[in-house]
Amino acid sequence: MTTRALFPTLIYESPLADGPRADVLCDELEAACLDLAEQDGAGLEWSETHGYAGYTSYASLDDLPLRHPAFGDLKRRLDHHAAAFARDLDFDLDRKPRLDSLWVNILEPGGAHSGHIHPHSIISGTVYLAVPDGAAALKIEDPRLASMMARPTLLPGASEDRRPFVYLTPTPGKVIMWESWLRHEVPVNRADDVRISVSFNYR
Repeated sequence: MTTRALFPTLIYESPLADGPRADVLCDELEAACLDLAEQDGAGLEWSETHGYAGYTSYASLDDLPLRHPAFGDLKRRLDHHAAAFARDLDFDLDRKPRLDSLWVNILEPGGAHSGHIHPHSIISGTVYLAVPDGAAALKIEDPRLASMMARPTLLPGASEDRRPFVYLTPTPGKVIMWESWLRHEVPVNRADDVRISVSFNYR
């Protein structure tokens, strides 16, 4: 008898950088994010209007790599990670994935981000900068969930790859990437401080 695992959902996880530069870059990026949260009036207004508990530059700034050297450095490193993930996925591309958007997320205590996907992209992800104790994980949903119908609940010891939801624990300096069609969310931030990350899409 043989049981085969088909149609895997791949998740890419890696440190953003190695060596002493990694901590320095995270500190520079965190400071740049907090600076934007003070200066980006349009982003603050959008966040308030759309019920985002904190600040995001998602709808207000589309040129972060040109605004601050730390974001430029981040882009170069993310380009490397996205190319590596595309190879892992066996994508047949005539060029490396191209960064399409990059935005800051500063999630206040009690804030959350409901389930969603990232249309018009092939790879999406987040790099984490500030993750206080109790900060929300990244919740990933099995893409087959809506089709499972009468599937029984799973045994408590079921392996991670069979669960309907998986919670990925963020740590400072960590990059997590997934295919953009994968539904995901950020549950309530139960930390006493803000959770800071930078998200991105590649085409």
